[in-house]
Amino acid sequence: MSTLLLRLAAPMQAWGTSSRFTQRSTSREPSKSGVIGLLAAALGRRRDADLADLSALRFGVRIDQPGVLLRDFHTAHVWEGASAKQSFVSERHYLADALFLVGLEGDEALLKLLDEALQSPSFPLYLGRRSCPPTGRLSLGLRAAPLGEALKAEPWLAAKWYRDKERRREDVPPGEEMPRLELVLDAAEGSVLSRDLPLSFDPAHRRYGFRTSSRETLSVQGMNQTEHDPFLEMGEDG
Repeated sequence: MSTLLLRLAAPMQAWGTSSRFTQRSTSREPSKSGVIGLLAAALGRRRDADLADLSALRFGVRIDQPGVLLRDFHTAHVWEGASAKQSFVSERHYLADALFLVGLEGDEALLKLLDEALQSPSFPLYLGRRSCPPTGRLSLGLRAAPLGEALKAEPWLAAKWYRDKERRREDVPPGEEMPRLELVLDAAEGSVLSRDLPLSFDPAHRRYGFRTSSRETLSVQGMNQTEHDPFLEMGEDG
């Protein structure tokens, strides 16, 4: 089984799975529906196109740099002539300065097609919302490994400082020195149920199914935890 790896980084990202009307929230990690939308755009598929092959891909996320939440106070107007007929006030949330490693496991021929499309996309790509274009290299290519193994084996993507600022969900055992990061994987019987399986992006009738996912916290080999000292970067002559 093969896995396609993606590097998702941008000044801002937004991965809404339950946003409605004036409250536009974001998840703390990329949603499967958002990533499938990005892949469909790269392939040049219209919003009413069939998504069955893309939705069937097994999906996973490694959280290397969790980022911080930002809230945007947003006002929109419906204009009639030269005056505003109606105004809407909403709150939109974003993830700032986040970096994720995303894996998609499935048929190798389809994954190769996606890898090529991401390097020369048919439509503009964005991370959740149009105001969030990706930065840097997006596709990292295929790996000849299952999803979980590929995500665990890939080198750390975040800056050195974030190796010491990893996201933890449990106490560190005595003597533990290796940083931990978190994986979020599709699972046949997962611990989290979310309406995050895209069935259709047709604006006239968008449809989403439910998927289950599991979380796993793992250690990263060869990345020892140290005290952060910014003056070390200046060298002895600084």
